[in-house]
Amino acid sequence: MLGPVLLAASRSDKMRRFVSAAPGTKQVVDRFIAGETVGEVIPIVKDAAANGLEVTLDVVGEDITTVEQSYAARDAYLELIERLKELGLGERAEMSVKLSMFGQALEGGHELALANVRPVVEAAAAIGTTVTLDAEDHTTLDSMFAIHEELRKDFPQTGCVIQAYLFRTEDDARRLAAAGSRVRIVKGAYKEPASVAYQDKAETDKAFVRIIKILMAGLGYPMIGSHDPRLIAITQDVARQAGRKLDEYEFQMLYGIRSDEHVRLASEGHRMRVYTAFGTDWYGYFMRRLAEKPANLLFFARSILTKG
Repeated sequence: MLGPVLLAASRSDKMRRFVSAAPGTKQVVDRFIAGETVGEVIPIVKDAAANGLEVTLDVVGEDITTVEQSYAARDAYLELIERLKELGLGERAEMSVKLSMFGQALEGGHELALANVRPVVEAAAAIGTTVTLDAEDHTTLDSMFAIHEELRKDFPQTGCVIQAYLFRTEDDARRLAAAGSRVRIVKGAYKEPASVAYQDKAETDKAFVRIIKILMAGLGYPMIGSHDPRLIAITQDVARQAGRKLDEYEFQMLYGIRSDEHVRLASEGHRMRVYTAFGTDWYGYFMRRLAEKPANLLFFARSILTKG
């Protein structure tokens, strides 16, 4: 029951101020956020590469309110790409972007977000990597998919994310599982109404498995975003049944969660990508991580009590 409360809190300015001021917050935030600057995250990319891992980098932030902020988000990604280019790390790190950061919710937001994300996708392609468009709440998805389709005309490697808890996602998966596509499947981490999304974890898990089967049977490149050992094992079975080689799909997990499993899967020959978030506007991302798993919330509560 705490999950929906935490998701609602992720959009509360009052809760943002409370959590930011809590004495144990930094210790827990550091578990999920790789740093505040590009300079702080680059060593993590290097370490991942040394351990046979790949990363997807997310400059955290969302719910912007001005066009100028959308330009700043674009420029933050362009700076990141330039640093990866200088260090020869382009092929080890892709980017994940939230179109809300690029102005999607502002007036004329669809066109603004497309105009802002295009140079990021172009710059990523120039250094041998790509961009994946993150899924946000269900009201933004038609715009996200339309932008994804437009970008793929010139940059077919551009990826997108689908969320298992939404009723629409199985149809989206069938449409997206085409040759050359790159699709990340996750459970979903936004507060969605019962009219559009499963509210029960077991139903979401069943949908996740159905969607894995759709993606593995298709012609695209599935990216499985899950830390659940059972779903990982099911994915491996489904991939074998579909005749997939180990380099024809990948697992993705969050930075700071089950790090030993990242290394284990990579050592077995799987492609393993670590979703690595960094930046100063960490609050919304952090609260969704707490909502996803009760153990994360308990860890946070213990830290506050210990430091308080």
